[in-house]
Amino acid sequence: MLAPNTPVEAPAARPGLVPTLLRLWPYLWPAGRPELQRRIHLAFGLLLIAKAVTMVTPFAFKWATDALVAAGGPPANAAERAALPDWVANLPVELWSLPILLTVAYGVSRAVQALLTQIRDGLFAKVAMHAVRRLAQRTFEHMHALSLRFHLDRKTGGLTRVLERGRNGIEELSRLFILQLIPTIIEFLLVIGILAWEFDWTYSVVVLVMVAVYLAYTYKATEWRIAIRKQMNESDTDANVRAVDSLLNYETVKYFGAEAREAARYDRSLARYERASTQTYTSLAVLNAGQAVIFSAGMTVVMLLAARDIMAGRATIGSFVLVNAMLVQLYIPLNFIGMIYREIKQALIDIDDMFRIIGQSPEIQDRPGATPLAVGSGEVRFEDVHFAYSPTRPILKGISFSVPAGRTVAIVGPSGAGKSTISRLLFRFYEPTSGRILVDGQDIAAVQQATLRAAIGMVPQDTVLFNDTIGYNIAYGRDGATEADAEAAARLAQIEGFIGALPERYDTPVGERGLKLSGGEKQRVAIARTLLKAPPILILDEATSALDSFTEREIQDALDKVSEGRTTIVIAHRLSTIVNADEIIVLDRGVIVERGRHDELLASDGVYAAMWDRQRKAQAARETLKQTEGAEEPSVRVSVVG
Repeated sequence: MLAPNTPVEAPAARPGLVPTLLRLWPYLWPAGRPELQRRIHLAFGLLLIAKAVTMVTPFAFKWATDALVAAGGPPANAAERAALPDWVANLPVELWSLPILLTVAYGVSRAVQALLTQIRDGLFAKVAMHAVRRLAQRTFEHMHALSLRFHLDRKTGGLTRVLERGRNGIEELSRLFILQLIPTIIEFLLVIGILAWEFDWTYSVVVLVMVAVYLAYTYKATEWRIAIRKQMNESDTDANVRAVDSLLNYETVKYFGAEAREAARYDRSLARYERASTQTYTSLAVLNAGQAVIFSAGMTVVMLLAARDIMAGRATIGSFVLVNAMLVQLYIPLNFIGMIYREIKQALIDIDDMFRIIGQSPEIQDRPGATPLAVGSGEVRFEDVHFAYSPTRPILKGISFSVPAGRTVAIVGPSGAGKSTISRLLFRFYEPTSGRILVDGQDIAAVQQATLRAAIGMVPQDTVLFNDTIGYNIAYGRDGATEADAEAAARLAQIEGFIGALPERYDTPVGERGLKLSGGEKQRVAIARTLLKAPPILILDEATSALDSFTEREIQDALDKVSEGRTTIVIAHRLSTIVNADEIIVLDRGVIVERGRHDELLASDGVYAAMWDRQRKAQAARETLKQTEGAEEPSVRVSVVG
């Protein structure tokens, strides 16, 4: 808990509409794409023409009405004649069929207005979607550029939602602001000007007051609704993250029979979403009702003013229709102001979330002037390397060792000793707190990360495959690899026989994270794609610890082939897999406590010898259980620690 009077950090302020549009402008006005810029010019021109036609439409309605009033014959008296426009009052009797033409003109103007609007929207769609694509692509690339620490601290489902909402936000902002809000403002200004010109300033003042009250109410109600909408989005994200997390851990859920527990946890998230969604719809009804009352009151006052002028002979029946048509026409976009404001504000939040990710600086960056790694023999050397994930949690404490070119060095030790941290530092997922790591005498902190990682192959303990085919996952090892290359790698990894027995062979889908394959099959695929990469430096991070003894022996043969002629670091759990290593380093609590060959370490009767003895006894216990129970799998397994 926070101590009394501890200042609470306020949430970072969100940028407004103008700053966000300025940040989006390079995407909406793409340099080097003149065809898209022409589309913007054409769309804006059509917008202005459409609004001009929109203003003509009520006048066509007015003229048709006045012509219909006059169609019964010439005005009966001077007062009626004076109230009509001169061009109507002075019409010859034979032209009193003009209302039909004016009615047709009214219909044509409405059709032209709708047609121009749709053409404008179609023209601008490519501009908006191009901006969506460019910014989403940049965000996606930046997500991959960010550090491992960033991804470990975030939930994958949450990141994908940020990407999805950011794309939708750009589309919404460009569509609502450029295609709806700007036209509404232009139309409002035209209505105010026409009312003042056609009638008098009183009409304009009434409409101004009505719109001001309407917008104020809409703002207050929408702010209230945004708070509710935020709760709904948070509960939606929470439900999505829980669903993704649960489905990714499908096997774990089954292991513990936790289907009902997961369903209940998901339902709790959906229940929060249900409550927030219900409040959202209720608040929308309140917003719409208030808007309708305010607009109806303003329209009634304007109509009363028109009725007064008609009764005084200062206006015609057509003027009454004109006022009504203009306000009804204005009400349609005004009715969406609340939605436009809310969606624009939500879009600003979603776009800002995307820009915040883009604004995150990668923890590990190439230094200015970083050079490509020049790999010769592939020697790896750690010099007095210290590392801590946080200042209070030191992991490595002055590690120094070297892996000569073409040799194999194994690193063993209890869980938490810092074994896997060594591989992460070599890949530059993190930087050492102090000390340095060299490859062929070059400090890896001074070389380009892409060239460093191109020189290192990894076969991890937990192999995760793409939800694609076996062929795709093997060919992933080298960009541009051919089918023949993938098949050659599969032969070396001793997986070709398994693939050949499948009906679809290399086109066989592996499922989400490779769940359709066994652990040994996934490991062979990982070995094959590493062979295809053909790196001079290889890291085997407990590559067989999750496999049974029979599969381990088969995989170990494949790993031995992979390691031939390569500088290899083996992070081992099962000591039987590294007895032939050129050197074994025993790590404990972040320091090297022993090092040497297998026989030397056993002879020294230290930490390594104790670990070896425990594993041999555990193996003997398993063999005894198998002999006792025959071919049956024992129901109780012996855990091996170390």
